[in-house]
Amino acid sequence: MRASSIDIHPNATWSQNGITVAGGNGDGSETDQLYGPYGLYVDDDQTIYIAENLNDLDRHIRSWDKRVDR
Repeated sequence: MRASSIDIHPNATWSQNGITVAGGNGDGSETDQLYGPYGLYVDDDQTIYIAENLNDLDRHIRSWDKRVDR
């Protein structure tokens, strides 16, 4: 996996037509929850990857593909 850094202007704005794919429902391990997120990556196809730290030994990466209906 490659990584890059981008500069985002302090006054940047985004379109307000997004959807929530995870979060907003408290901590947990269900598909609509995050627990200990510590990394975020969006690839060229706009698939979102979030690294989570469920506990000291259990870490995993979740992904959400823009092309899949929710």
